[in-house]
Amino acid sequence: MQKTILHLDLDTFFVSVERKLDSRLKQRPILVGGLSDRGVVAACSYEARGYGIHSGMPMRMARELCPEAVVIRGNTSTYSKHSDAVTAIIKEQTPLFEKASIDEFYADLSGMDRFFGCYRYATELRQRIINETGLPISFGLSVNKVVSKVATGEAKPNNQLLVDSGYEKPFLAPLSIKKIPMVGDKTYQTLRNLGLRQVSTVQQMPMDVMQRVLGANGTVIWKRANGIDNRAVVPFCERKSISTERTFDRDTIDVHRLRGILTAMTENLSFQLRRGGKLTGCVAVRIRYSDFNTYSKQLRIPYTSADHKLIPMVQGLFKKLYGRRLLVRLIGVRFSHLVPGNYQIDLFDDQEEILNLYAAMDRMRERYGDKSVIRASGLGAHTIGRMHNPFNGDPPTLLAHRKQ
Repeated sequence: MQKTILHLDLDTFFVSVERKLDSRLKQRPILVGGLSDRGVVAACSYEARGYGIHSGMPMRMARELCPEAVVIRGNTSTYSKHSDAVTAIIKEQTPLFEKASIDEFYADLSGMDRFFGCYRYATELRQRIINETGLPISFGLSVNKVVSKVATGEAKPNNQLLVDSGYEKPFLAPLSIKKIPMVGDKTYQTLRNLGLRQVSTVQQMPMDVMQRVLGANGTVIWKRANGIDNRAVVPFCERKSISTERTFDRDTIDVHRLRGILTAMTENLSFQLRRGGKLTGCVAVRIRYSDFNTYSKQLRIPYTSADHKLIPMVQGLFKKLYGRRLLVRLIGVRFSHLVPGNYQIDLFDDQEEILNLYAAMDRMRERYGDKSVIRASGLGAHTIGRMHNPFNGDPPTLLAHRKQ
């Protein structure tokens, strides 16, 4: 049976939510992200893009390019709420869907054309989302994920596009090679240096030539340029790691403050592990100094999700890592090698009181929020916290840059 894959993407999602909440922002250049000069642009309106602004650009540069832009810090919980509303509609209307990010979805409509035209069905789904949420959304429909995603990009803003079966290569051929998913700035520059600008040129090349130039990625890019993509729509993506990091408004050498923030980070991530029924087998700490050199250390550990075991390990890694005595720009903690499981009592160490204490604190966090119970040493880290279970199958939420 031939596949029919739908790709849906909410147009300038963060900006659209802000405009829904405040209609005065319509038709104005909008920047969503960190308010300080050290912040970055998480999203920008089409009006702002006309000034050369794009996501990931330093906020200071964006403000210089467009001084009249309205800058909004953004609210992650508000964006998540609107994303959940769209997700609920798609979940109700489609037999199989994948949430690729907070504002991007795939749905497998294969076989539905026998009873109901897929394009007509997708059109009505898009219209329902617009009517019920008030958010603009675009879609692309084709035989696979990559062509549908590119089609969505060509359909924007707030439109839709169908690529009929057998027309994948002609559709992709005139486009810039940069529009192929997986072709970033570095890969694009490499291909440009070889004289490759349009997808049609890649289509005419032997696959092994691309492989010699870009390795395994060259094979994938060649297949995507030829409209070949056998990836299935995956309804649940198991998380392999969980992490958090902070970039400071001002570089700091306050070791006491750094240790307090690391404690708060570790405590919060440990709670996320317990809430998701996970254990970690590897801990890593990351530091970026004021000269932008970044260092990290990791440690394999017995599987655990207990604060009182993980915090000393994180602090120990930090002690080994922080040796340059320079100002620190960024610190972060990551737990990986995750496996399902609940924290088990260590017969040689833990007492039942400790386990009961964890259970009581976690119940309070579930009821009153992640930051309702924290260690005194982490009180200064007021921006550390999450509101959602990272192991519920949803992708990580893209956060606007937050200052510490």
